[in-house]
Amino acid sequence: MSESPRIAVFAYSDVGHACLSLLLERGANVVAVFTHEDNPNEQQWFPSVAQLAEGADLQVFKPEKLRRVDWEARIREEIRPDLVLSFYYRNMIPSWLLAVPPLGAFNMHGSYLPRYRGRAPVNWAVLHGETQTGATLHVMVKEPDAGDIVDQEAVPIGPDDPAIAVMQRVKQAAVTVLGRQLDALLAGTAPRQPQNEAEATYFGGRKPEDGRIDWSRPAKEVHNLIRAVTHPYPGAFTDEIEEGRLLVWRSRVVDGASSAAPGTVVSREPFTIACGEGCLELLEFEWM
Repeated sequence: MSESPRIAVFAYSDVGHACLSLLLERGANVVAVFTHEDNPNEQQWFPSVAQLAEGADLQVFKPEKLRRVDWEARIREEIRPDLVLSFYYRNMIPSWLLAVPPLGAFNMHGSYLPRYRGRAPVNWAVLHGETQTGATLHVMVKEPDAGDIVDQEAVPIGPDDPAIAVMQRVKQAAVTVLGRQLDALLAGTAPRQPQNEAEATYFGGRKPEDGRIDWSRPAKEVHNLIRAVTHPYPGAFTDEIEEGRLLVWRSRVVDGASSAAPGTVVSREPFTIACGEGCLELLEFEWM
């Protein structure tokens, strides 16, 4: 009996951990796991891919970059992957590596492609007030998240859902999609459907400074920003209140209009601030 296809996994974060767990449960022939060193300045709210892989006696690598001069010969001659799978790996996988596995290279993206290509797709979807996102398994190509779609699963976004709640749904959707398509991936028969480029949107990474509140925006938009960057993310903040910097973790849109200028505290009990349209009640916050 021939050896089952050799899989090189590139993974990080909770989606990476969940998808690698599924591969191990299914007895897939994972021969190497590439992941990242944890950033000490980032809250580690997700389980460790490295620890999971090491516990399964897998080879684990944490290169800062996949430089061709450092890695091509080793991947081709030692790791020899038949299939490459990427699950929330944070670096772009270079074109030379995509050409190595005969069964192809596939990525699990945290949106319902072609919308929200790029970084932090769940956070962006929540910030823009979307009512749906999802997980999409797609062929990897040179351009980020632009390859043919293999399969995808939609998940809902409620009007008050924080990004982390949506992220948990996306994780489960990713596991569902991978489980549905694993046999086809290993057999080289996974379906492919080109993306509709006319519907594609792309967003870049987010920084803590991007959580600054603009009170001139409508209350609903400020509310969406708050739930997009609340725990475990750095949070939304403002420096425009008299007491100093205010971090806002949870909010509620208040019905009705206000004649107060944006950024004005219109009530202390409950703590309510005027926006460009309407007002926002702050349900959970802290002064810095």
